[in-house]
Amino acid sequence: MHKIEVPYIDQSVKYPTGCESVSAVMLLKYLGYEITVDEFIKNCLECRDMEMRDGKLYGPDPNEYFCGSPYDEDSFGIYAKGLLKALEKAAGKDFQFTDESGTPIQKLLEKYIDQGMPVVFWACINMRKEIPGPEWKLLDSGDTFCWTSNEHCMLLVGYDEEKYYFNDPYDNNGVIGYERDLVEKRHAAQHSMAIGTVTGTDIKQNFIKTLFEE
Repeated sequence: MHKIEVPYIDQSVKYPTGCESVSAVMLLKYLGYEITVDEFIKNCLECRDMEMRDGKLYGPDPNEYFCGSPYDEDSFGIYAKGLLKALEKAAGKDFQFTDESGTPIQKLLEKYIDQGMPVVFWACINMRKEIPGPEWKLLDSGDTFCWTSNEHCMLLVGYDEEKYYFNDPYDNNGVIGYERDLVEKRHAAQHSMAIGTVTGTDIKQNFIKTLFEE
C-alpha cells in the first residue's frame, strides 16, 4: 500500500455541504498552511445564493461559485475550476494548482500520489450511485444547468491493488478505502473532476527541463 499521511477534518460538525472546502483545507494544512475551514470559506471561497423566480430555481455556475453556503445542508457545492481559484487565493504563488479533470486515475497516482502529493478528488457520497438533477437556470446566462446529486469531494491519499484511499470528510469517515472499480464509476459520474498540486521547486525544474529539451 502507498499512502500519504494528511491531517483529517470531519465536515459533519459544521459544514454539511462543505466537503470541497474541508478537502481543500486538509490539502493546505498538509502543504504547511495555518488556515481553518471557516477562514477558507470567508476569505477564499466565492459563494452565490440560489434564488426562486416565478416558481423557477436560479443559481450560479458551480464552475465559478459555490452554489449556496457550505454551512447550509440544502446547498449544493462547487466544481474543480471554482475550487481551484479558491486554493490559489489561499496559497499565493508557493504552489501551482492544476485542473486535472478528465485525467485517468492511474496518471493521477503516478503524477501526484507517488510523489507524496494528495489530490482533491470528486466522486459520490459513500460511493452511492449518482442521481441526475436538480436543474436550475444559471443566474448570469439563463442557460439550463443540471446538477448531479450525491456529489462529494475528498482527498485522494493512497492506493493498493484493490482500493483507492481517501481522507473522506463525510460523516467522520476518516481515512477510508473504496473499491477501485466503484470509485472509477462514481468519479466519471462527477465529470472526472480532480485538482493536482505542484510545488514551486517542481515548476522551476520542469521549466529548466523544457528549456533543455528544446
